[in-house]
Amino acid sequence: MHTTRTPDERFADLPGYPFEPHYAEIPDEDGGTLRVHYVDEGPADAAPVLLMHGEPSWSYLYRHMIPPLVDAGHRVVAPDLVGFGRSDKPTEQSDYTYARHVAWMSSLVFGHLDLRDVTFFGQDWGGLVGLRLVAADPDRFARVAIGNTGLPTGHGPASEAFLQWQRFSQETPVFPVGEIINRATVTDLTPEVIAAYDAPFHDEVSKAGARIFPSLVPTSPDDPATPDNVAAWRVLERFERPFLLCFSDSDPVTKGGDAPFLAKVPGAQGQPHITIEGGGHFLQEDRGPELAALLDDFVR
Repeated sequence: MHTTRTPDERFADLPGYPFEPHYAEIPDEDGGTLRVHYVDEGPADAAPVLLMHGEPSWSYLYRHMIPPLVDAGHRVVAPDLVGFGRSDKPTEQSDYTYARHVAWMSSLVFGHLDLRDVTFFGQDWGGLVGLRLVAADPDRFARVAIGNTGLPTGHGPASEAFLQWQRFSQETPVFPVGEIINRATVTDLTPEVIAAYDAPFHDEVSKAGARIFPSLVPTSPDDPATPDNVAAWRVLERFERPFLLCFSDSDPVTKGGDAPFLAKVPGAQGQPHITIEGGGHFLQEDRGPELAALLDDFVR
C-alpha cells in the first residue's frame, strides 16, 4: 500500500485549532503500518469523550466543541480517519474499504488508546465507523450520541440527495473539500476556515479517500459491508446504555435518519432527544458549543 503524508507546515496556525498532535502507528491491513493522528485534550484520568468526524472533514470540525468539553472536566479524543486530517493517506481509492476503516479505528481506539467508559459522538462517517466499534465491543461504551449519521444496510432506498452527492464525488473533475463543507453548513464559513478544511489535501492524490468514501456507503443488500452492518444492528438492538439522538433540522442527506435508532435501540428509550435548530449537515460547525453542552449534560 502506497501512502502520502501531508506536510506539517500546512497545519500551522489554523484558526481555532491550537491542539498538540498525537500519533499512533497501526497496521494498514496490507502488511505495513499507517501513522494515525488524534487530538487528546483534558485530564488523562477522566473518562473519555470520543468524537469522530466524517466525510470530507477532519478533527478540525470539533474545534468549537473540544475546549468547552475540556473545561467541563472531560478528556476529549478526536481522531483523524485514515485518509483525512493529519493521518496518513493511502493513494489508491481501492485501498479504502468500509471494513478497513473500522479495523483502522479499532486499532487506534481499542488497541493503542485502550479507551474504556467511553462517551461516543459520531456524525456522518464518524457514525458509520464508530457505531461499528460500539457493536464490536459494547462494554467499552458508557453511552452513545449520534447526529446526522446512520448505519445503512442497503435494504432501504437511499435519499436522492445522497445519491446526487455520491455521483458528484465520482464525476466532478475538481473536488473542493473546504467548499463542499461550506455548502453543507448553515453558517457561511470564512476563507480562512475553508482553507483549514483544505489543508490536509496537499494534492489530488491525497484526496483518494475523500473521493471514494461516498461510494462505500451501502446502498444495496449486495454491498460487501451489508452483512457486518446487519450484525452490528443486532448488537445495537440489545444495547441498553443511554443512546442520544441529536440530529439537526437542516440536513437533507440524513433527514429522518434518527427514526430507526429510536425504534430499535433500547437505550434510546426515554432519552432527551433533540432536534438542533439552525444546523446543517455539519452541525458541529454550525452549533458546536450547543452540541458540546448537550454532551456534557448527557454525561452528567
